[in-house]
Amino acid sequence: MELSKRIKELRTEKGWSQEVLAERIYVSRQTISNWETEKSYPDVQSLLILGDIFGVSLDDLIKGDVDTMKEKVNEKDVRAMKLMRYAAVIGFLLLMTAVPVFNEYGSEFVRCIGLVLGGAISAVILISVHKYEQLKNDNDIHTYREVIAFMKGESLDDIEKKREAEKYRKQKTLTAVVTFIGLVNMVIAVIMLINELMN
Repeated sequence: MELSKRIKELRTEKGWSQEVLAERIYVSRQTISNWETEKSYPDVQSLLILGDIFGVSLDDLIKGDVDTMKEKVNEKDVRAMKLMRYAAVIGFLLLMTAVPVFNEYGSEFVRCIGLVLGGAISAVILISVHKYEQLKNDNDIHTYREVIAFMKGESLDDIEKKREAEKYRKQKTLTAVVTFIGLVNMVIAVIMLINELMN
């Protein structure tokens, strides 16, 4: 992206080291290095501070990057959401159908396989949720969305509220998924215990 080159160019024009720039905008030297090597992207507040310190507009600072950000956000979102959706749907279908069938109609050995399969499927669902969040963090998708929103004229407060609402929604969803998986596994274990006691 152009911003990494632009930060380095403006910093060099001022004759500042990465450490000096980091001190002026209250971040670590490593953060500046990550911005300049495209390992991460500054959030909106950092962009505003950079523009102010360098005496350039936000448009001048990130020109050319906004279209690239939009493409990257859409591309990553589509890929991650598809993967997440398929993993969750297939996992839940297997949990709701195959595992109970193993436990209901199988021998002792088959029931054990059913429980192991249920645990493995639960792990796959949880791992897919974790990987989705990790992908977003690794690619700074949340930051790109903030910049795009800001360029559309939304205030920093609006962007912050959306970010918090999204975090809360994800936490609620993850809690519901984990609770559901735990309840399904508990019901299966209780059914197996009752079957054992009846025999």
